[in-house]
Amino acid sequence: MRIQTMLAAFALCATQSFAIFGIGGHYSPSVTTKLNASKQQTVKSIEVENATVGQVLYAHKSFSSMQGFGFKAWIDILPIIDIEATYNIQWGSYDASLFIQAGNEDPIEQPLEVEFGGVPFGKATPKYVGMNGDLSVTYPITFLPIVRPYVGAGITYFLNTPLMDSSFIAKFMNSADNVAGNILLDQNSQMDASKGAELAKALAKEVAEEGLQKSIGAHILLGVRIDPPIIPIAFYVNGKYYIGGDFHDDIEMGRFVFEVGAGFAL
Repeated sequence: MRIQTMLAAFALCATQSFAIFGIGGHYSPSVTTKLNASKQQTVKSIEVENATVGQVLYAHKSFSSMQGFGFKAWIDILPIIDIEATYNIQWGSYDASLFIQAGNEDPIEQPLEVEFGGVPFGKATPKYVGMNGDLSVTYPITFLPIVRPYVGAGITYFLNTPLMDSSFIAKFMNSADNVAGNILLDQNSQMDASKGAELAKALAKEVAEEGLQKSIGAHILLGVRIDPPIIPIAFYVNGKYYIGGDFHDDIEMGRFVFEVGAGFAL
């Protein structure tokens, strides 16, 4: 009788522990992605009648990891196969400044702020933001009740904000519109370093209008999901390794990402 009761309890757990559908949220930092700091570099020399009257320099600081969060939905297509759809967003902040120098005077620092459309940060110090959507097929390693370890793979769609670097800014400063010269030169064609804020605003607008860099890649994953019986809650941990995708040369992209979260499971 006791054996029959234990078998019945085991069967109850096995039949009710794994949800057909679930949706949840998770913490997903990219702790190995980093940006190295840059030294001050001249991005524009301001000239009047072939004489240099000033210059614009640029430098940014570094970040050594990216914070992030995401959302995941999963559904059991077959008893042994799950389909997962995941969206992650990760970001790293870095201080960046223009240095406006008139003649031989000391440069005046002008910190930069940027506001990207479609990115939930508002106007702030520059951020490198990476977003990705994953579509994965997973297969369980074992068929134990309650605890479900699995492996899987799938495709990834990457979206990344542009990175402000010296080459990007030099291209903007040396455009046909002569933005820097028109802003920094006064009516007497003299360098006015106090107009750095106006130049920084024009640059921030250019960066925001640059748009997101888009690319396709893939990923493999190893994870575990815990579905306690009776209650409609599941806990999960995923480790993912990403393959492919296009990223800025100055970004050392970390390929490993962990997702730790929980959600409703029905």
